Amino acid sequence: MDFLRPASWEEALAAKAEHPSAVPIAGGTDVMVEINFDHRRPEYLLDLNRVGDLYEWETGRDTVRLGASVPYAAIMRGLRAELPGLALASHTVASPQIRNRGGVGGNLGTASPAGDAHPALLAAGAEVEAESAARGTRMIPIDAFYTGVKRNALRPDELIRAVHIKKAEGPQQYAKVGTRNAMVIAVCAFGLALHPESRTVRTGIGSAAPTPVRATTAEEFVNAALEEGRHWDTGKPLPASLVQRFADLCAGACNPIDDVRGTAGYRRHAVGVLARRTLTWTWESYRAGRRATEEGAA
Repeated sequence: MDFLRPASWEEALAAKAEHPSAVPIAGGTDVMVEINFDHRRPEYLLDLNRVGDLYEWETGRDTVRLGASVPYAAIMRGLRAELPGLALASHTVASPQIRNRGGVGGNLGTASPAGDAHPALLAAGAEVEAESAARGTRMIPIDAFYTGVKRNALRPDELIRAVHIKKAEGPQQYAKVGTRNAMVIAVCAFGLALHPESRTVRTGIGSAAPTPVRATTAEEFVNAALEEGRHWDTGKPLPASLVQRFADLCAGACNPIDDVRGTAGYRRHAVGVLARRTLTWTWESYRAGRRATEEGAA
């Protein structure tokens, strides 16, 4: 195994162009586990730790440009207001040591359906900034990024440089089921974001299908129900029947398997529970924000 260690982004792109099979490594929290257990033996490892701008983020008017190697611990500390769903997901990642090393770029590169960041990225409506030496930069919508089990839309000579995530315009939530509270791969996970400006709800489901997925039918249902009931305008409570129907549709969006962490039936049930809870939590937060605004105006 050859170890490539570029000192800049340009050198990294050149190395990836020359060795398309090279496996990028930054935090190493996924790749090194596979190598240590002899599940993977790449011909080349491409070390990105010296590429400094991968560890930086920029906050714009509407979006955050998050470098691929920004660790989860930094997201928790510095981007809780702008990216609350991803910050909540970051809290559930493994241990403090892993949160100080691992980043969103690694989750995306591995594209495991159990990756903790995926549901939050799907719910927020992120875009992946990929680049190659030959073709330059392209933006990949998060909905088009996952192409199969541990497969993504990256071309062989491309690397992930950053993720562009819309700043939260409304409440966001994230919930995960595991066999314990820490150092555990998700049995299933669920992310939800309210987007009051577009009057939409977006979801993300992890570890309950071959790829991370959105519950699009559930989204269409709840978006229509909120509009028809004028809930965005009035901030009134959600009927229990609406919340339950949303939860049932989210469970139906899953295509899980039985494995050592849980049965397919349990995963569907758990996703429904998480969907019901996160919709309730985010809507109550939205209502509280409306009340505070109205009281302040008065």
